Amino acid sequence: MPSTPTDPAAPAAAAGMLAVLQLCDSALPTGAFAHSLGLETYLDDGTVGDEPGFLAWVRHCLHHQVVPAEGWAVRAVATAEDDDAVWRADELLTAQALPVQVRDAASAMGRRMTEIGAENFPSPRLLAYADRQRAGTSRGSPAVAFALVGAGLGVAWEQLAGAYLFSTATSLTQNAVRGIPLGQTAGQRVLRALHEDVARGVERIGRMSEEEVGATGPGLEIAQMRHAWQRARMFMS
Repeated sequence: MPSTPTDPAAPAAAAGMLAVLQLCDSALPTGAFAHSLGLETYLDDGTVGDEPGFLAWVRHCLHHQVVPAEGWAVRAVATAEDDDAVWRADELLTAQALPVQVRDAASAMGRRMTEIGAENFPSPRLLAYADRQRAGTSRGSPAVAFALVGAGLGVAWEQLAGAYLFSTATSLTQNAVRGIPLGQTAGQRVLRALHEDVARGVERIGRMSEEEVGATGPGLEIAQMRHAWQRARMFMS
């Protein structure tokens, strides 16, 4: 019986998406489970305490902090024509992260993401990024490392941006499941409700200019700064 012809590019595309799925796994040991990005401040205030409240908060966080920062960086890095554009994305992400807890968390998670990526999906640009982190010339960002892995495997920036946004939402939802506490089924309803938000986020990222990077919601940043002074904390940020 004759075999069915296959697209020669199919194995490479599958390999790229498998890498993306691996890096988006909530069990990836980057330390994301220890960070709420200011959600815990809202829990302590009583502003967020149930499924509708969390859905509203995570939507706001996604559109007003993640999209105009890490989301933009995924596109910028995945489409970078030279190394300097990658290093600049790292610098801009560091500069726009005003809350020190968030800045330090991003750097720690970025270094870990880079280590995982360099060991499992090495590419010249990713290895150079790892060298810069060791030398202290780049702080490290999970978005930059993630985009370098995906771009090195030929994954389109739109797919990478969508995966990164949804992975961030998933991590925050898992932390809400523990912190509110929010039921696992409720968490899945929240994630399903965010599908359209992720698609709109990717569309916006495609239109963004560098001048819009860091145009984040001040209320989120203030809550992230206040988190350091809470009497008791479950999360590091």
